[in-house]
Amino acid sequence: MAEIESVMNAPEGFADFAQEGETIAEKRLHRKQRLAAAFRLFGKFGFDEGLAGHITVRDPEFPECFWVNPMGVSFKQIKVSDLLLVSHKGEIVEGSGILNSAAFTIHSAIHAARPDVLAAAHAHSTYGKAWSALRRPLDPITQDACAFYDDHVLFNDYTGVVLDGGEGVRIASDLGDNKAAILSNHGLLTVGKSVEEAVWWYITMERSCQAQLLAEAAGTPVLIDPDVAKLTHDTVGTDMAGWFSFQPLYSVICAEQPDLFD
Repeated sequence: MAEIESVMNAPEGFADFAQEGETIAEKRLHRKQRLAAAFRLFGKFGFDEGLAGHITVRDPEFPECFWVNPMGVSFKQIKVSDLLLVSHKGEIVEGSGILNSAAFTIHSAIHAARPDVLAAAHAHSTYGKAWSALRRPLDPITQDACAFYDDHVLFNDYTGVVLDGGEGVRIASDLGDNKAAILSNHGLLTVGKSVEEAVWWYITMERSCQAQLLAEAAGTPVLIDPDVAKLTHDTVGTDMAGWFSFQPLYSVICAEQPDLFD
């Protein structure tokens, strides 16, 4: 147990130090590979919905730019070579394809407001959409849900597809320094200090929405005591815990779909 706790609470920056390499080129390739793998995982888990959904990661050399998926390419088929480098002005700096306007509106505002955020993920996954329609934060009813205890917000204002830059700024403002947001009548949004962390938070938040919907359909869930929920958050909700939890998924998707590296 002591070994597990030491990994979950490793110093911030450990993942970057241990995994990203030393040169700009190595860091960029590392981030793009994890980003492509993240899209394949989203596709594998059924988080794709037409043209909706996007994951971004900040470029290591040009922090005012981020890598994102081109609109119209299936999550299930995205490769490293497909990714677009986009400036905070909405210009495609590298790559060919169409930039999703909602992706730019939401993610550019988040990256601008949160220098600590390396990656952000948003999709229209089934359980996240269903839970967002209730316009309620998640309750601490499971150990996994405690990762979001006092660490996520409800953006309680749906005004249509996010194309207005002002709405992106408001989402970023409401997010504050939290790791996730429930966008009312829309879906989920998660952020992290690595692609791995942001994507894991999305996956486990989607499952937490599913678990609460199931629990409430069966009866009245019993909430975890606040002190215990906070203690649990401090173990399963750390940056390192998010990064580490992604590693088995990354290993599996790389073995199953090695063409993602093309």
